Amino acid sequence: MNNRIDKTGIKIGMWLFLYSEIILFGGLFVLYAVYFYKYPEFFSEGGKELNRVIGAANTIVLLVSSFTVAASITAIQRKAKKQAIAFLVFSILCGIIFLVNKYFEWGAKIHHDIYPNSETLVSGEPGLNIFFGLYYVITGLHGLHVIVGMTLLSISLILVMAGKVTESSYSMLENSGLYWHLVDLIWIFVFPLFYLVL
Repeated sequence: MNNRIDKTGIKIGMWLFLYSEIILFGGLFVLYAVYFYKYPEFFSEGGKELNRVIGAANTIVLLVSSFTVAASITAIQRKAKKQAIAFLVFSILCGIIFLVNKYFEWGAKIHHDIYPNSETLVSGEPGLNIFFGLYYVITGLHGLHVIVGMTLLSISLILVMAGKVTESSYSMLENSGLYWHLVDLIWIFVFPLFYLVL
């Protein structure tokens, strides 16, 4: 009975944490909307500077990884430990691919002097500087969440391999999966706001 109460408390705590994360990004999206209303033409111009192929590829990578994280939970529930391990490893690799893509994308922008308060942006229109300021803050914060999510998935992987996450005790894996789905959900909003802005 106490074990069930503990699991319920942990799950409620996780949902409250996720809710606070949604509020954080929700506030940033509202800020984006305010400045987009003020500088629509410059936000559109800034969006054209971003690589839509990389953005779309990262979207697909995160969507696939969300599926494999969910599949790992199903596998552990069915006592398929090897499958759960394989799905988790694949999900973590997807996270690495996402971060590598983001590294090259950021690197290309910085190389072309496109970053907040760079000479190019400061001497240009203020709307562009604001657009890229929001781009770096929001995608950077999202990238940190990807790293945290990968860490949680890696801990879950170790616990699965050690036999501490089983079909009867998988709350750590389930909560890690919830966090990873949040990371995916946030990117689904980030992608169109920056890469598909018209």
